[in-house]
Amino acid sequence: MYKKISLLIFLFVSSISMFAQKKTYCNPINIDYGYCPIPNFTTWGKHRATADPVIVNYKGDYYLFSTNQWGYWWSSDMVNWNFVFRHFLTKELTDKYPGLYDDLCAPAVGIKGDTMFVFGSTYTSEFPIWESTDPKNNKWEKAVDHFEIGGWDPAFFTDDDGKLYMYNGSSNVYPMYGIELDRKTFSPIGTRKETLLTNGERYGWHRFGEYMDNTFLKGFMEGSWMTKHNNKYYLQWGGPGTEFSHYADGVAVSDHPLGPFTHASLPMSYKPGGFARGAGHGATFQDKWDNYWHVSTMVIGVKNNFERRIGIWPAGFDNDDVMYCNTAWGDYPHYIPSGKADHLQSQFTGWMLLNYDKPVQVSSTLGGFHANNAVDENIKTYWSAQTANKGEWIQTDLGEVSTVNAVQINYADQDAEFLGKQQGIYHQYKLYYSTDGKTWNVLADKSNNKTDVPHDYVQLDNPVKARYIKLENIHMPTGKFAISGLRVFGLGNGAKPDAVKQFIVLRTEDDKRSAWIRWQSVDNAYAYNIYVGTAPDKLYNCIMVHNANDYFYKAMDKEIPYYFAIEAINENGVSTLTKAKAE
Repeated sequence: MYKKISLLIFLFVSSISMFAQKKTYCNPINIDYGYCPIPNFTTWGKHRATADPVIVNYKGDYYLFSTNQWGYWWSSDMVNWNFVFRHFLTKELTDKYPGLYDDLCAPAVGIKGDTMFVFGSTYTSEFPIWESTDPKNNKWEKAVDHFEIGGWDPAFFTDDDGKLYMYNGSSNVYPMYGIELDRKTFSPIGTRKETLLTNGERYGWHRFGEYMDNTFLKGFMEGSWMTKHNNKYYLQWGGPGTEFSHYADGVAVSDHPLGPFTHASLPMSYKPGGFARGAGHGATFQDKWDNYWHVSTMVIGVKNNFERRIGIWPAGFDNDDVMYCNTAWGDYPHYIPSGKADHLQSQFTGWMLLNYDKPVQVSSTLGGFHANNAVDENIKTYWSAQTANKGEWIQTDLGEVSTVNAVQINYADQDAEFLGKQQGIYHQYKLYYSTDGKTWNVLADKSNNKTDVPHDYVQLDNPVKARYIKLENIHMPTGKFAISGLRVFGLGNGAKPDAVKQFIVLRTEDDKRSAWIRWQSVDNAYAYNIYVGTAPDKLYNCIMVHNANDYFYKAMDKEIPYYFAIEAINENGVSTLTKAKAE
């Protein structure tokens, strides 16, 4: 009997240990983003920038391409990424067009047989299409020396029957286009077809502007991507503008690769709230176990409208073949599956943010870049020390002794000196923890780190009990020691928040694209998740709202009913989700 009990205890403890060791990640993904290479885009300050990502699963590894990075990344696990330096612009082109900076802007990446091929945006006929069977070792050849028809924001798609298609377009006036290409020569077959146009009069989220209320510009369509599922074609596109929190990827469905397409009523990937916002102009791919994922652009837009990052989210198709992307808890720690997973079930770890708007102490402050900017859950604001000297520090108080599982360190660009992709630069720091603010222990020592980690994410092998977390600078790659988010994740020791009461959705007949959502504040909550969908069991969009009790939602299709639910959030967990409310 005692042996059986001992064995059960051993198996239970072992299972907990194995579960605790599962790999996690936290958006924005932590890759060595290059700096903007375009001088006139950096007059407000030099900064890191990329967008328009594509990930493809090729020969058992994942390859990530994005705008103007002078190369690409590969990974075996979607957590640790390795950069391959390469210019895709030829010397002939840079000699002919001095000041040509768009080296693989909004790239198209396709797979044809055992070959990967890559092409950057252009409307000229002079850019080549590159191909490789060994991209990990940077071995590329020209598939064609000149891609005659060109295309801005292009995407390639190879159908099951072997036919090759290209989709492209980036405009708030002209439609998106699609065309079949010859598999060998990449020459067009027939003429291009119009596939999609925005319709802001019907679909609220198609409207331009941060609050979808801009009247002097129509919404943009850009960034095509095609996914085939159950003999249906899902054409994805980004809009209405990369500068905005509700930058999203829509999806339209057809029985044929060139349409006609019908818009889905919900944006497919949508993340207008939280620390890092936006989920537009991306791509959908499958991992080694055929789980779907979506990678897309996240918005910063402080130094320039095109200051952006990259996020990855679980995605897929439900039993009714509705395509979805799960961005709920989209910038909190998530598990990376090691096998087949149900992405309708969240991969969120359950580790809560422990230091939202909590007291902060710092070694020094530069101008108006105040300390609490590092804990306000807004990637657009940041604290900066006066220098980048070794010994500058920032300390956050969790308010009580809590269980800490992970820390994310988001660096900001203050007085950066670089343009373009840099190699050999690195961050070095030490993380400490304390229960009383007097006795300190090392949480993570990266004083010998030689990698560039602008959004470093530290998952602890073993959780610790702490009230205070301190980040001490040792080395910055450039600029001042500046932090847009020192984010501590784990669990507090108190009660979960109470369920939300008096949840009201007001949708008037005057404009059924919009609704005013209100609720009674929950005393022990710091944030809320509002879930939105077109059926009570399809609440596929999520908006995280901090320290508020109302929200103006303007993203609806005016011709159909919508369903809403809400949950409250604090350091100890999540409340019960309210019953879906129809409007």
